[in-house]
Amino acid sequence: MEPNEIINPTVERSTVQLSKADFESDQMVKWCPGCGAHAILSALERVFPKIGYRKENFCLVSGIGCSSRFPYYVNTYGIHGIHGRAAGIGTGVKVANPRLSVWIATGDGDSLAIGGNHFIHIIRRNVDVNIILFNNQIYGLTKGQYSPTTPMGKVTKTSPQGTIEHPFNVGELVMGAQGTFYARVPDNDINLMTEAMFEAAKHDGTSVMEILQNCIIFADKVHFDIISKEHREENMLVVHNGEPMLFGKDKKKGLRINGTQLEVVELGKGGITESDILVHDKYNPDPGIHLMLAKLAPPHFPMVFGVIRSAIFPTYDDLVEEQIKHAKASSKIKCMDDLLNEGDTWEIK
Repeated sequence: MEPNEIINPTVERSTVQLSKADFESDQMVKWCPGCGAHAILSALERVFPKIGYRKENFCLVSGIGCSSRFPYYVNTYGIHGIHGRAAGIGTGVKVANPRLSVWIATGDGDSLAIGGNHFIHIIRRNVDVNIILFNNQIYGLTKGQYSPTTPMGKVTKTSPQGTIEHPFNVGELVMGAQGTFYARVPDNDINLMTEAMFEAAKHDGTSVMEILQNCIIFADKVHFDIISKEHREENMLVVHNGEPMLFGKDKKKGLRINGTQLEVVELGKGGITESDILVHDKYNPDPGIHLMLAKLAPPHFPMVFGVIRSAIFPTYDDLVEEQIKHAKASSKIKCMDDLLNEGDTWEIK
């Protein structure tokens, strides 16, 4: 896709060609060496010039956490908010100024614990913002407490005998909140991250990109068995719209529907051909298959990556704009004098 294919008439486009360097901040990046956040930052700095908006029309919003340092590290306007409230702040920014491209940086603790209520409702409302959710399955900034995505049994600072809580599946939560866009990407594939961010920018509505991120200090290699070079061929399925869902070393394995369930099959066995393989349709308004894909995980299935859902529904901010226009057109009040004189008046003698 060329940048001019994603023109949003409410966001002003740059008249000069911008580069990655234009979005690099002069602030010292204070993430730990080896943290997956460095790659996420690089991907975002790569995709902003490709999107093509004026630098001044990007706004980064964050809450609290390692991910929430983002506004300092990207040379745009930004707001470093309070814990769990980035979604609420981002909603206000977008509704107040639809001419901004709003990006929210948040973590699994910031968005799914204290910010859980804000997270599900910005998705339900379908506000036109882009949420980048760093999922390292731990609280990193506050030194290693378990989070809403920490696997059961994991020993952490706050679960010395192993956590006994059922973790959230981010994709399942997004679908349950009536989400219109959900992508999952690993932090060790900048090209796939950039592609997902670009697709999110094109999407009109709330986009959620879950990035499986490594916290080298408190949850090192937590995603190793899925996204590492040793395991990714068998445990990762990257979907592309309109293409069959194939994976494995030689792309000989795939997904098909068997009754009401997904199953893994192998080409050439039992008469299975590529025509039996499920073809990805990210634009399907029905989230049923998208939800099934979001829930898949090893050992019996691969985990699905890429843009899983990108459905088209009205956005909250567009509907607010329509209401404002209707109210202005139908109201008898056109100025302050009209407002002050619109009620009953009387004289005191």
